[in-house]
Amino acid sequence: MRLARRLAAAALALTLSAGVAIAQTPMRWLSQSQQVSTQFPIETAAMERMGPAANLRIERSEFQTLGLNMADALRLARQGTFDVVSTQVGLAARDDPFLEGIDLIGVSTDIDELRTAVNAFRDVFNARIEQRFGARVLAIWPFGTQVFFCNQPIRTLDDLRGLRVRSFTASMSSLLERLGATPVTLSFPEVYPALQRGVASCGITSPTSANTGKWPEVTTHLLPLSVSGAVQAHLVNLNYWNRLTPAQRETLTAEFRRMEDGLWDLARATNADATNCSIGRPNCARTAHQPYTMTLVEVSEADKARLRRISEEVILTEWAGRCGRAYPNCAQVWNDTVGRARGMAIR
Repeated sequence: MRLARRLAAAALALTLSAGVAIAQTPMRWLSQSQQVSTQFPIETAAMERMGPAANLRIERSEFQTLGLNMADALRLARQGTFDVVSTQVGLAARDDPFLEGIDLIGVSTDIDELRTAVNAFRDVFNARIEQRFGARVLAIWPFGTQVFFCNQPIRTLDDLRGLRVRSFTASMSSLLERLGATPVTLSFPEVYPALQRGVASCGITSPTSANTGKWPEVTTHLLPLSVSGAVQAHLVNLNYWNRLTPAQRETLTAEFRRMEDGLWDLARATNADATNCSIGRPNCARTAHQPYTMTLVEVSEADKARLRRISEEVILTEWAGRCGRAYPNCAQVWNDTVGRARGMAIR
């Protein structure tokens, strides 16, 4: 009888331990990507892989569906309201200007230059996120080149003078002010109605985001001069991360890096197609983007030189001043990372 009880108890213990082993850890994931977004398939495919691989039950939500503002993403990550949060760094940088140093206006003018800058800044960026917001950076990626969409004719940057232009970072606003425009801070869902109603005359975003967001319905001219890459990040609450097993953390690190690579490749591939579609070229891949008839404005060498000059004379210095008030060594850190990688310096 005693042996039978011991065997029964041992069997129950094995059953319970097996139940614990197969029980999935919940992960509350707050995403900015919607089904219409070109990033949506890559992110959801990553979730489908990492859920079983890391023994996670992923519970996905969207900022837009919940009525949350992406500018609050770092606070939501710090508070543990969600375990993983995707955010636009430019909006999140309102809580800490240091973060904006990863993608300052005029520093990186194409995808290759941007990735060099991001990789140079990655470690200090993550250290700052951990220190200030109790979160860890799992992926950093771009929406793509940020260009101008206007609802009236423009030919050069000079034509922005006097116009109200949508901006989403402090340094972008500084650029617009230097050009004589009035920056208007709007979240992405607010831009279409603002352009439609004349609250804004132009908006800055990637060709892909503009096309899928139907901006060409309310704009007529596209100036493809890239001012930044609209860098995004996926963050995980540090307390949640530390509760995971080493195996789970290793799996997630690999899967988020795989997702990041996919999102960089997507940014490269989709911007050209989105531009072709928005200006009505016949090689538009209609499975991804919709055809429109916008006017493409040729980018002049004079405008390229003007953008770099404003970056060197205004953007870097102005950002260093804002950043230095909360991070005294800010300028030197930037010079040693992005500045060294891009051949620029804050003086």
